[in-house]
Amino acid sequence: MKTAISLPDSIFLEAEETAKNMGISRSTLFLNALTDYLKKHSRKNITQKLNAIYSAEYYNEDFTAISNAANDSLKEVVRHEAR
Repeated sequence: MKTAISLPDSIFLEAEETAKNMGISRSTLFLNALTDYLKKHSRKNITQKLNAIYSAEYYNEDFTAISNAANDSLKEVVRHEAR
């Protein structure tokens, strides 16, 4: 899919030079950078969800509910990592 984005000139020129030095297209450079960014932020979301599951707010005598929530979160992680 094609898309247009606005970048400061300095970032564009640095990206252009980096892509050239790496022997890849700008599109590939932007794709790689965005993919890495999304993975990083996805991991933050996973950490936040796991922290919520194991926080005192969710802690009670019913470990089944906690276990089910943890399993659901882990399944989501596996689905995202498989992509």
